[in-house]
Amino acid sequence: MDVNDSRAGRKEWVGLAVLALPSLLVSIDLFVLLLAVPQLSGDLGAGSTDQLWIIDVYGFLLSGFLITMGALGDRLGRRRLLLGGAAVFGVASVLAAYADSPAMLIAARALLGVAGAAMGPTTLALITGMFRDPKQRATAIGVWLMSLMGGSAIGPVVGGILLGHFWWGSVFLIAVPAMLLLLVLGPILLPKDRPRRDPAPLDLASVALSLAAILPAVYGIKELARHGVQPTPAAALIVGLLFAAAFLRRQRTLTDPLVDLRLFGERTFRTALGAMLVNTMLPGTVMVLITQFLQLVAGYQPLRAGLALLPAVAAGLLATQVAPLAARRIRPAPLIAGGLAVSFVGLVLLTSASDATTVITGMALFNVGAGPLVTLGTGIVVGAVPPERAGSAASLSQTANEFGFALGVAVFGSVAAAVYRHGAPAGAGDSLAATPPALLDQARAAFTDGLHVVAAISAVAIAVTAVLCLRALRHLSPVGQDQAKEEEARLPEHA
Repeated sequence: MDVNDSRAGRKEWVGLAVLALPSLLVSIDLFVLLLAVPQLSGDLGAGSTDQLWIIDVYGFLLSGFLITMGALGDRLGRRRLLLGGAAVFGVASVLAAYADSPAMLIAARALLGVAGAAMGPTTLALITGMFRDPKQRATAIGVWLMSLMGGSAIGPVVGGILLGHFWWGSVFLIAVPAMLLLLVLGPILLPKDRPRRDPAPLDLASVALSLAAILPAVYGIKELARHGVQPTPAAALIVGLLFAAAFLRRQRTLTDPLVDLRLFGERTFRTALGAMLVNTMLPGTVMVLITQFLQLVAGYQPLRAGLALLPAVAAGLLATQVAPLAARRIRPAPLIAGGLAVSFVGLVLLTSASDATTVITGMALFNVGAGPLVTLGTGIVVGAVPPERAGSAASLSQTANEFGFALGVAVFGSVAAAVYRHGAPAGAGDSLAATPPALLDQARAAFTDGLHVVAAISAVAIAVTAVLCLRALRHLSPVGQDQAKEEEARLPEHA
C-alpha cells in the first residue's frame, strides 16, 4: 500500500479554491450589507423595523435550517445539495439586488438564509472527504474557515468601492459570479459522494421541531439583549426551549435521527464541538463592532477601515497555516489552549481600547490565537467518533460553526446595542450614524463601552474554553502520529 495514497493532489486544492471563493464572497456580502442599509432604506422607504428584519432574517433562517440541511446532505448527496444551494443563492442574490420594496428584500434575504444553510454543512463534509491526510485536512479547513472570516475585513473595502460607484443592489450581485463558477467547476473538481444506502425518510416532525426550537430561541435571546426583559421575547425564548426539549426527546426514539445524540457521550467530541461553537460566536461580532468603531468612532472611511483591518486578517490566515505545522510536534491540548491564551490577551486589550491602533492589535492577537482551534477542531471532532458516524460528526461540526457565527452576531451584537442605548445621551439615535452632531462625543463613548463589554464577556468565555480543552484533550497525540504508526505497522505485511 502506498502511504501517499491518502494525500490530496492539485485537483483537490483547486477544488478547495472553488469552495472557498463562494464562502469568502458570502461573508463579504454579509458585512457589505451593513454599509448599504442607509442607502437602501432611503430608496425603499424601509423603517427601523424593516431594517432589522433585512439584516436579521438571513441569520435566523440560516440557523434554523442548518440541522435539516445536514440531514438532507446525507440523503441526497452533499455535492448535489451544495450545487442546488449555490443555484438558489445566486437567484436570491439577483432578487435582492433588484428588490423594489422592503418586503421583497426581506423575502430574498430569507431565501438567501435557506440557501446558505444548504451550502454550509455540505462544504465542510466535502473538504473532509477530499483531504484525508490529517495534516492536509487541517490546512484545508483553516484556509476555508479563514475565507469566511476574511470577508468581514474585505467587506468594507469592497463596499466602499461598490457604494461609491454603483447603487446599493450591487452589494448583492458580487456573490453571483462565484456561484456560477461553483456550478460550472463543481461537477468537475468536487468528488461525487454517494447518498446513504436505504436511508430512512427525513423525519418531518423533527424538522418542524428543530425550526420551532431555534427560530423563537434566537429571536428571544436577541430581543432580550436588545431591549431588556419584556414579555414577548421572554415567551419566545421559553417556547423555543420547550420545543428544543421535545426535539431532543424525539431524537432519542428514532433509529435515524437528525442529530445523533450518542455522539455527545464522548468527552473529546463534546469538548471540541463546544470549543468550536464558542470560538465561532466571537469573530463575527467582534469584527462587526471593530469595523463600526473604525468608521464611526475613529472617523475612518469604509475603504480605509477595511484596509486597516487587513493586517489583522492576514495574521489570522498566517496562524491557520502555521498551526498544522506546529500540530505535527505539539499535542493538540497545549497548542489549542496556548492559542486561546493569545486570543484572551487580544480580547483583554479590547476591553480598554480607545484608539484604532489598540483595537486592530487586539483583533490581530485574537485571530492569531484562534488559528489552532480553527484548523484542528474539526479533525478532532471527526476523529473522536467511530468511522461509521464520522459523517454525522462532520455535519454537527459545521452546524456548530455556522450556528455559532449567526448566534454570536445576534446575541453579542444585541448586548453591544443594549450597552450603547444605556449610555447614549437623550436625543441620540438608535445608532451612531443616526445621532445628531452635538451628541456624537457622548454617543461614541457609549458605543466604545459596548465594545468593551462584549470583549470582556468574550475573554471570560475564551479563558474557560482554554481550560476545558487543556483538560479534556490532553490524551490526544500530535496530528498524523497515530496514522504514521498505523502505516508503519502495516508495512511488514506488504513487504
